[in-house]
Amino acid sequence: MSAAGKKRVRTYDPVKTRAAVLAQFAHVRDGVGALAPEQLALPTRLAGWSVRELAAHVAMAVETVSRNLDRDAPPKAELALTQWPFATAARAAGISDDTVALAAAHPDLNALYTRTEERLTQALTAPGDRVLAARTGAMTLADYLVTRTIELVVHTDDLNAAVPGLEIPYDRQALAAATRLLADALADKAPGGATEVRIPPYAVVQCVEGPRHTRGTPPNVVETDPLTWIRLATGRVTWQDAVAAAKVSASGERADLTRLLPLLA
Repeated sequence: MSAAGKKRVRTYDPVKTRAAVLAQFAHVRDGVGALAPEQLALPTRLAGWSVRELAAHVAMAVETVSRNLDRDAPPKAELALTQWPFATAARAAGISDDTVALAAAHPDLNALYTRTEERLTQALTAPGDRVLAARTGAMTLADYLVTRTIELVVHTDDLNAAVPGLEIPYDRQALAAATRLLADALADKAPGGATEVRIPPYAVVQCVEGPRHTRGTPPNVVETDPLTWIRLATGRVTWQDAVAAAKVSASGERADLTRLLPLLA
């Protein structure tokens, strides 16, 4: 393949990614810490999970950084970053069981979050090229931390949706990294250049087989905002509902992404 035909692989600034993970976890910790017992008992849009269980899951998702570093390092990374969203489905049932058990074992969420944050801060002193034995596949620490931005941003949105009046903020770098990784995963799932997906201000990707445009406005364009894109990519909202609510604009015969979504469920 010529240099012009090679796909450019997106890179992430490891310093910014580490700061983003810490910042978003701190936002969630502060939001969860202010909730009353009756708010923690509310249901969420994740079947079978209360707000308490969802909050415990966020801690568990972050704790995997430390836990994976505690394991022996595999000889090399095997899972490409853009393939991580597709590797999570096989773990869904186990994750749900572990989350319920963790929430039951840790009634004091503040203590759980404090311990998790301390462990995370120590873990982030490890080099970015350290390979982790993640259950989804061996990855470098630098890549694995990008996946944590998705976990944190997605579940921040889940918490905000579950508790009336809760407005946990989104760290800009965390939201950017999550948006970009899920956009690149779409381009990997449906390679091509017929459709341009725009998620300002963070990402633009080309995908879907068909005629490739070379200049001017592409014939097939999808545009949406970062949170709507993340909800689409993770199955929180359907394509049809997002279009009907004017959260997505789509023009062109190859601009319907229904068959490609969600990417991560």
